[in-house]
Amino acid sequence: MTETLIGLVIGIPWLGALVLWRTQDENPRLQHTLAVAFSIAAGCASLALIFFSSAETAVDIPMGAFFGSLTFTPDGLAVALTAIACVIGSLAVVYSVDYMKGEAQLSRYYTFVLLFIGAMAGLVLSGSLLFMFFFWEITALCSYALISFYNDDPKAVAGGIKALIITQVGGVGLLAGALITYATLGTYQVSALLENAGTIPANLLAFVAFGFLIAAAAKSAQFPFHTWLPDAMEAPTPISALIHAATMVNAGVYLLARFYPAFVKVPGWALSVTIVGLVSALITAFMALTATDLKRALAYSTVSQLGYMVYAIGVGGFFASQFHLLSHAVFKALLFLAAGSVIHSVGTRDMRRMGALGKQMPFVRNVFILGALALAGLPILNGFWSKELILEVGLADGPIWAYVGMLLGAGMTAFYTLRMTWLVFFGEARDSSLHVHGAGSAMKMSFGLLVAGTLSTWLLAGLFSRLFHATLPFHSIHELSTPELVEEIFSAPSTYIALTVIGLGLGIFWLVRKQSAAGKEARFDILSRESFGFDWLNRQVTFNTFKFATVLQETQTGKLNWNVIGILGALLIVLVFLIWSA
Repeated sequence: MTETLIGLVIGIPWLGALVLWRTQDENPRLQHTLAVAFSIAAGCASLALIFFSSAETAVDIPMGAFFGSLTFTPDGLAVALTAIACVIGSLAVVYSVDYMKGEAQLSRYYTFVLLFIGAMAGLVLSGSLLFMFFFWEITALCSYALISFYNDDPKAVAGGIKALIITQVGGVGLLAGALITYATLGTYQVSALLENAGTIPANLLAFVAFGFLIAAAAKSAQFPFHTWLPDAMEAPTPISALIHAATMVNAGVYLLARFYPAFVKVPGWALSVTIVGLVSALITAFMALTATDLKRALAYSTVSQLGYMVYAIGVGGFFASQFHLLSHAVFKALLFLAAGSVIHSVGTRDMRRMGALGKQMPFVRNVFILGALALAGLPILNGFWSKELILEVGLADGPIWAYVGMLLGAGMTAFYTLRMTWLVFFGEARDSSLHVHGAGSAMKMSFGLLVAGTLSTWLLAGLFSRLFHATLPFHSIHELSTPELVEEIFSAPSTYIALTVIGLGLGIFWLVRKQSAAGKEARFDILSRESFGFDWLNRQVTFNTFKFATVLQETQTGKLNWNVIGILGALLIVLVFLIWSA
């Protein structure tokens, strides 16, 4: 049964992608219906897979001496992230029925969405580093294609190319680590690396560890690769919610969490992870303080919250990190979809033109507020429990200076969250030309389920803990029930310290809300949009990549015969290598 369910969570969305690719855009109703059906089926299969979680490999397909075996292992970490990808993916597809209504090229849109969902499931379930890299690259391709979905918009195309190039830097780190693992252990299996990391020469293990850190930072838009995610907001909003908030950007966090036991003893690795998370959380929280574009503000917030997860891994808080990953996936998807409903209605992302929209969009206002409360870390929504757990672990096991920095980030989070909510839904209307309409029924259906998750997923803490404890033998997870979590959080002094800082952040905004509504901090927005100079650095990387590609174009003669010779020659080299390896 386990093998069947694994095949379904990957195969159903991929079959749907093939079917949608062949459908005609003249029949959008059929396209919406098929996409919803395939995505919901994948979501149901992913939830069923949780009950069959195991530390044992469920699928093992030999692929030759060089490629090793294609394996899938449904342990607790893998099935949890599979469920997040497939369930939130299905909600994003349902939401798209209203959001993408009347849009052209729906077959292309839904094909890449479903292809992504299957690839994300394959990435986290894969027991082979080589095939993990294969799925890793497919998610990058889908991200690029969907950021650039509006391919007549230069900003969308530029954002897609920027995301592709920067995340490919991470792909190189992952591939290099996989090849070194194979060269030293003779296998690509994840379990072999976790079990035998100590037998790898120290310098090579350090190379693998930091290569994986680079891969994770690029994929999860962490410092210094954080600049691609705000530009990815040119994608349709359901894509921003699914890929660039709830799933793909979590892949880097997943990578660090998965291999934490193998790398924790590498000198400087854990501290480097902590610093990457801390800097990412602080620098993007500061950017969100003055952002005027609603989706970019949420993107900065996403990078910041991912920074909390990375920080938690660095200080040894594996469970806290993954628990916050679940919470964040739910409440940030809710915030993005609610923001998308606002943007779809008023036709602008500029918060300076909004204001008082809550009177005309009360349902959207209410669900956005719930998501905002969870983001700010206020009781008793899911974000409160997971964020407090991270801060508690950080105080107990991490450097005090890093803990103080994360506390500051919590205060800034409260400030920019209230600022977003106020500018969009409260205060005075600042642009009378905006025409407002409510959310459609499909949007409301997605909202309702995400609201339920925001209110209740913290109750799954005990299930998560037992699942990880039973199926992750290398991570030494301490089993913790939900009542024990509640007692631990409310008895910890760090909780009240954090709530005080959050209260200060909310109070400071309340004192300066009139200046914020007037856009008087806009001069700082320029600094934020340039990412303190890192955007310039990333542009140089992108420019030089294009320049190198232009040089390579000279090797393309345009003559078919030479192209065929080149393909056959490369194939011959690969075959010789494989035969020699065997």
